[in-house]
Amino acid sequence: MKKMLAVGLTLFVSCLCSAQAATTLRVFVGGQERPDVMKEIFVQYMKAHPDVNVQLEVGGATSEAQQQYLSTVLNSADSSLDIFLLDIVRIAQYAQSGWAEPLDSHIPNKAALMKQYLPAYAAANTYNGKLYALPAFADAMFLYYRKDLLTKYRFAPPKTWDDMVKIAQTITQREKDPNLKGFSFQGAPIEGTVCSFLVPYWSAGGQLSSTQALDPNNAKKSLQFLSDLVKVSKVAPSNSAEIKTDDTRRLFQSGNYVFAHLWAYGWNRFQEDTDSQVKGKVGVVKLPAMTGGKAATCLGGWEWAVSSYSKNKAAAADLVQFLSSKQVSKYLAVNASNLPAHTSLYNDPDILKVNPWFKDALPVVRSAQQRPVSPRYPQLSTTINSNVNAAVAGVKSVDSVVSELQSKVPALLK
Repeated sequence: MKKMLAVGLTLFVSCLCSAQAATTLRVFVGGQERPDVMKEIFVQYMKAHPDVNVQLEVGGATSEAQQQYLSTVLNSADSSLDIFLLDIVRIAQYAQSGWAEPLDSHIPNKAALMKQYLPAYAAANTYNGKLYALPAFADAMFLYYRKDLLTKYRFAPPKTWDDMVKIAQTITQREKDPNLKGFSFQGAPIEGTVCSFLVPYWSAGGQLSSTQALDPNNAKKSLQFLSDLVKVSKVAPSNSAEIKTDDTRRLFQSGNYVFAHLWAYGWNRFQEDTDSQVKGKVGVVKLPAMTGGKAATCLGGWEWAVSSYSKNKAAAADLVQFLSSKQVSKYLAVNASNLPAHTSLYNDPDILKVNPWFKDALPVVRSAQQRPVSPRYPQLSTTINSNVNAAVAGVKSVDSVVSELQSKVPALLK
């Protein structure tokens, strides 16, 4: 259900002017980043800025597809795009490549502005001391569960992954529904699969950064856990190696899964989509922990950057500041269940009315761990997700994947 545009955006509305726009800004967003909602935000900006015409370009549905397209455009120094939405893991690459315009000179009140955001996002958008992007929205991975089914069988949400497996097995066996599966996660060779690996890896005690090498013992625990979900407990489907992020959303939304490992945007789709079979039946909690470990989650989020090849950098920087404002952050929270990058919004009554679980989300986002920061992150991501995919598919053994990660990952972190 579309919420009224007045929510969170009223400060920016003014009368439409009939004069032709003097400046055109072309903005690229991915197909999964709710372009329908973004379009309404741009309409409001143009009402307040009748001398600006904002054009929306929509690209691939995965981080990788968007990355491939943007790399092609920016490698050719194409000035057709002014602004693009970036996966949080790609800031260092775009800064190092010279594709993203440093925003420092465009934001005279930078220090005060950055204090409004959660510290992790202020840090993630800065590389080598320069600011290259501003947050569109925050994100982290959560465990979605069928509240109605757990209540029916008197289960509390699981605290450990072992508990999740046991609950999923029990409910699917007792329901006697051949279509009901236990758990969906991302196992395809995509960025989401990096998080599928890192969450249990971190929870088991592993770390990964330019100064902390891959821990083979915890890597093996994580990979074995993912493999066993498919081949031993079988709570995850046999085609898990083909599952992408929005596949998990659609599968859970169909009503055929007890649990799902997914980002925050799922909530809005589960409650609002006309084909949702789980409206009013969903609960959300932080991800479980490996037995004996501490719960972990992946820091996510998408960031607004200005192309270094834009011919309208000042106007683009102004729009980016609007898009990362508290008013827009609130609008995205209400209309797309995007987690705010502004700390103060987690207690906003308008947001909590639509997303009551947000009241417990802030500690999860604050404790979320960042994937390794590297200009070579695309190669690092591909190395991890392709090998994890092979382990989930069963075409490589867990031991051989650990060996390959040990041999390739260190060089990509330097």
